[in-house]
Parts: sequence; structure tokens; C-alpha cells
Amino acid sequence: MEKVCRDWAKQAFGEGLVKAEYWNDFETNAKAAAAEVFRVKNFAEGEAKLQELLKEYADRTGGGIMAVGGEENPALKGIYDRIAASGTAVYTDKFDIYEHRATADIGISTAEFCVAETGSLCVDNYSYEARVATMLPYVNIVFVNANYVVENVSVACKIIGRVFDKGYLGFVTGPSRTADIERVLSLGVHGPNKLLIIAVEDFGEGN
Repeated sequence: MEKVCRDWAKQAFGEGLVKAEYWNDFETNAKAAAAEVFRVKNFAEGEAKLQELLKEYADRTGGGIMAVGGEENPALKGIYDRIAASGTAVYTDKFDIYEHRATADIGISTAEFCVAETGSLCVDNYSYEARVATMLPYVNIVFVNANYVVENVSVACKIIGRVFDKGYLGFVTGPSRTADIERVLSLGVHGPNKLLIIAVEDFGEGN
């Protein structure tokens, strides 16, 4: 899967810019933006939480699940394989994701780091399949390293400036929303109706 940066921790972070101590501010601001945030110790707990969420939205898994990030993280690949083995269609290949882009209502993806000031996720969506999995489904479930939090947008842009040459990066702050029509807030008009964040403390290799 194409990415703007293959290893954000080694190539972009450093100089104390990324600190776990900003987590509480991120969580507070993410929830204020209508995201749901779940902090877990490891991928085993993350998988258990994911299974809970999939049961909650079981009526939306009939069209299958689009899932990205498994190529870079073996733990995620194992989770995707086990979900598929249980009988739910999980599309990880970019051609399969393209074919089922209109029917899959759940997308599972990853983020590079969190921004405490705004409760945002920085997503490296250079690849087509990552953009589709995060923008088209009704529910977007995002795995992120709970220790990768920056203080504000200025720091986030400094980090991005170290590695960006070409591609597609974005900041995701809560589910899609608009108030264009009579100033009435609506969710899910231009993207996912639900943003569910699973923050893993021990993210392991391949992050």
C-alpha cells in the first residue's frame, strides 16, 4: 500500500514533538467532536473491542468490511484474517475494495498520530484503498498508537514537513458533518457517520 511515509516514528518524529502526556487533551477534544474513543493496552484488547463494535453494527456488515493497514502491521493482518475466518467478508486488496466500495458500510484503517489541540487524527491516505476505506463507509474504525500524540496543529505540520514530498495526507476530526442547510447540523453527509478510534498503547512493530 502506497504511503507518504513508511516509518513516521523514525523519519518524522523526534525532538520531543510526540508525547503520550498530551493524550487526555486529545481524548477530550476528540469526544467533543463526536468521535468515540477506546484506549486499550494491546492488540488483543483492541481486537476484543473491535469485535464488540462489529456486533453493534452487525446490520451493516452484510456488504463486507474494507480494511487497510494489514500490510504494514502483522497484528492488524491477523485480526483481519480472523474476522474473515468467522464468515464476514473482509476486503483488503485494492481491487476488491474498489469493487465493493458502494456496498461495504464499515471501513477499518489506521492513523499516523493524534493532534491534542483539535482532537484530530493525521491520516496517511496516499493509497486509493486507504481513501476509500476512510471516506465512503457509514462507520470508520481507526487504529492508532496511543503514544503518538502531538500538542497542536503547528507541531503536526512541522512533522509532516519533514517527510512530505507528494501524496495525500489529511486531518480527520470526528465524523463527517455539515450545517449548510438552514444551519442544522447533520452527520455523515460527506463521509462516515461514525468515527470510532481504538488507541493501542503497545502498538508493536509495523506502526
